[in-house]
Amino acid sequence: MQITVDMNLCESHGQCVFAAPEVFSFDDEDYLLYDAEPSDSQRDQAEQAAASCPVRAITVAAAPAVR
Repeated sequence: MQITVDMNLCESHGQCVFAAPEVFSFDDEDYLLYDAEPSDSQRDQAEQAAASCPVRAITVAAAPAVR
């Protein structure tokens, strides 16, 4: 799975952090940090985080194919 966050859209509401704290967090300066390739066992949380984002800055997609 691949997660991307459009940092131009992100307004640091933090809903993703509440929905998937193992994937999303804030640093000491409230900058969003995230695991771009979390395990598949975290898919439900990642999708909840994307759905809860009020500005729809988060995209969850299938992992890129390995060549």
